Amino acid sequence: MRILQVITSLEMGGAETLLVNMIPRLQALGHVVDLCVFNGKETPLMNRLKGLSPQTKIYILGTGYYNPIYIFKLMRMMRRYDIVHTHNSSPQLFVALASILYRPQLCTTEHNTSNRKRNWGWYRPIERWMYGRYNRIICISNIAAQKLREYMGRGWNNPTSPFYKRISTINNGIDVESIHTAKPCQELLEAKQHRCAILMVAAFRKQKDQDTLVRALALLPKTAYEVWFAGVGERLEEVKKLCETLDVASHVRFLGVRTDIPQVLQAADIIVMSSHWEGLSLSNVEGMSAGKPFIASDVNGLREVTKDWGLLFPHEDVNKLAALLQRLATDDIYYKQIAHRCYERAQQFDINKMVQSYNQVYLVLCKT
Repeated sequence: MRILQVITSLEMGGAETLLVNMIPRLQALGHVVDLCVFNGKETPLMNRLKGLSPQTKIYILGTGYYNPIYIFKLMRMMRRYDIVHTHNSSPQLFVALASILYRPQLCTTEHNTSNRKRNWGWYRPIERWMYGRYNRIICISNIAAQKLREYMGRGWNNPTSPFYKRISTINNGIDVESIHTAKPCQELLEAKQHRCAILMVAAFRKQKDQDTLVRALALLPKTAYEVWFAGVGERLEEVKKLCETLDVASHVRFLGVRTDIPQVLQAADIIVMSSHWEGLSLSNVEGMSAGKPFIASDVNGLREVTKDWGLLFPHEDVNKLAALLQRLATDDIYYKQIAHRCYERAQQFDINKMVQSYNQVYLVLCKT
């Protein structure tokens, strides 16, 4: 079958990484899979996809995210495909609008448990209409599916309704073994010397909470710990200023966008994901795949994967996070116990299982 994936951009992020990993594997199953990006900025992920899958046709609509002209471009493009699969809010809406004149089978992936639009009461009828255009809505965790049903209300939250049945869950997946067997980044190994390196891989967005990790670092002995942040984003400068205010700037490394995340993970000692909310964080599963202890905020999307396997700390609880970090760094038996449990959990989220689940969804859609 012919499948078109539609996303805002290939900037570094969970949904974007998921898509780049998924496309070549779907093609290996015999499908034609192409990509449409709203913002066609050249990025490391864009280059990675071109290297992994040179046969993928990449449509670039422009440089922004909400240009109404994209709707008309999508109308012409969608006619060539059996299934159109969207990711992120603006592609979800624009493809729904474009489908008024021509409607292939529509599928979308819901990557979060919440977003700012759900706080706009006036916008809910628009989203009810938008989601109603989709044949299948895939949520990346059970809690994301639950929150979407609660938000949509009416028939969407009634098990006897056909709308209820359109929503299902497919957990995100990653290439677990490629991360687990990666060689550590030598440059970072040498730079950290004897210090315990704590890594957080996440864009600097409002959803993420790098601040709590910085504040926890300020409570730890400065000579024994350092924090690495891999990622960029709108809050980067704000977090840098916080490091200076708390006098920990010399113990924080801002690594920027990295294309060698498996190697960076292997060079770190402890992986942290501090966040305000998540769908199902790929960085969560990646951190567990490294065979290192993983600590996460006790929030939706992180709790579901981490509880009983890795470690959770109450949302924004600086003292609890600092205590967990210190125990892992000083108790070798505890460190190995948590690391082993994390790796066991990661193996349940292998990308090949995820791709097979998506393939089954596509096959069913094409039969209807």
